[in-house]
Amino acid sequence: MTRVGVVGAGGRMGREICRAITAAEDLELTGVVDPAFAGTDLADLDGSLPSLTLAEDVEALEGTGVEVVVDFTTAEVARRTLEWCAHHGVHAVVGTTGLDRRDLDAAARRFEGSPANAVVAANFAIGAVLLMRLCELAAPHMDSVEVIELHHDRKRDAPSGTAMHTAEVIERARRAAGVGPLPADPTTETVLVGARGGEGPGGIRVHSVRLPGLVAHEEVVFGAVGQSLSIRHDAYDRSSFMPGVVLAVRQVGSRPGLTVGLETLLGV
Repeated sequence: MTRVGVVGAGGRMGREICRAITAAEDLELTGVVDPAFAGTDLADLDGSLPSLTLAEDVEALEGTGVEVVVDFTTAEVARRTLEWCAHHGVHAVVGTTGLDRRDLDAAARRFEGSPANAVVAANFAIGAVLLMRLCELAAPHMDSVEVIELHHDRKRDAPSGTAMHTAEVIERARRAAGVGPLPADPTTETVLVGARGGEGPGGIRVHSVRLPGLVAHEEVVFGAVGQSLSIRHDAYDRSSFMPGVVLAVRQVGSRPGLTVGLETLLGV
């Protein structure tokens, strides 16, 4: 039985993670942290969850025997979680967006000298990981591409970490194949500022949509002479991320150092 702690446990995603951990026969939820709900009983937030008092800071997990900490919060909080886990020899699974290359490099150094390991991924939906793999395969064979990501209206960042990672994967695949840069944007008159989206890695245009009713969606549209190819993933509920989270919790102990992305765990 692996003992698991969850940072951000009081939020909607945090409670979903707590439900997934509780439902897994080989995992045990033993610690919960969320400063917004500090002092509250987790069971009072969701009657299907065990009675655990939400702590204010990750430091409260010391002495609880947690072996893996899951963090789906903000970049600021996740940085502290990663540092605490590396220092205390506790494995970390982080799905927080907003971590940049410097954050990942810092985490890699910390876990290289720690008995613990970490898995950090921009998206834990298995379908989203497969979308990126398919984009990687298509990228060298199509002339151009744009990324459209659609999320609920409470999402803080734009573009999403998944969209940025998708653009990076496509740019890297094109560069590795030696197909050259994307053609220049032919737009010469922009009626509305930002109408062509943001320019991501390799000049790939990334567009963000924020609407109530959405959860997490991404469509990648490739174009070539006389044809187009659209690859889309739709997450209709936060439960779609849970198989990937549980997979990472189970595998992080056998993945030395820092693992970035879920694709390695899936073998794709």
